[in-house]
Amino acid sequence: MSFLYGKVALVVGASSGMGQACAQYLRTQGYHVYGTSRRASFPADESYRQGGGFLTMIPLDVTDDDSIAKAVDYIITREGEIGVLLNCAGYALGGAVEDISREEAHHIFDTNMIGMMMVCKQVLPYMRAQQRGLIVNIGSVAGLFALPFQSMYSATKYAVEAMTESLRMEVKPFGIKVSLIDPGDICTGFTKARQTAKAALTNPVYKERHDKAVNAMIKSELNGPGPEIVVRAFARILRSKDPPVRVITSLDYQAAVLLKRLLPARLVEYVVERVY
Repeated sequence: MSFLYGKVALVVGASSGMGQACAQYLRTQGYHVYGTSRRASFPADESYRQGGGFLTMIPLDVTDDDSIAKAVDYIITREGEIGVLLNCAGYALGGAVEDISREEAHHIFDTNMIGMMMVCKQVLPYMRAQQRGLIVNIGSVAGLFALPFQSMYSATKYAVEAMTESLRMEVKPFGIKVSLIDPGDICTGFTKARQTAKAALTNPVYKERHDKAVNAMIKSELNGPGPEIVVRAFARILRSKDPPVRVITSLDYQAAVLLKRLLPARLVEYVVERVY
């Protein structure tokens, strides 16, 4: 495989699901892959670097600027560059807008969008110096479709879409490519990790409708494709000298997004409410 953007990759959120699958794919293609997890530790030695492609885990908390800087410095000190950045960290928070606390809203935005932005900010000076690089941010169809009782998750993913589109235009003159991958419902550990706003657990006002919506999402996720569908989208971007703005991972969601653009907003709302 040719390494269009360099041989060193940083995968943020590589302990499970999409991030883990993409990190493993990069390793099989001969990349030097540094995956991150909040619970990881820096390796005790550098024996992992012997041979060809490898995957090693290092600690990184996207809500902590010092943690981000230490992780990037660790890689640069050993490799001298970061050619590929894949941002996968994030979680979902269920609950009606009325049930979301300020603290809960801040935390999900800090994790899902601001943390992603800060990782990009830390890596970009090295990519600019290299005059090449690839940044792939994991968005979501939920960043193109708002769903009831997922307001904060959709809001963070809408923000990721906007930030990534802006970033793509800003860094294009430096030879840096930026793309989005927008999965729909897929079967990963994301379902089990979904959180619920504290007030939503005891507030009877929305409970029946909230539970119906979340159960519909869970059913769709458990019956959805595995993370390999994201790996295929990532591989497509990785091989492209001019990657697309976004890749929506399956035809049914591509059709849904197209219909949203074409149909009246009230009709789209009606259909979403029937499902959720």
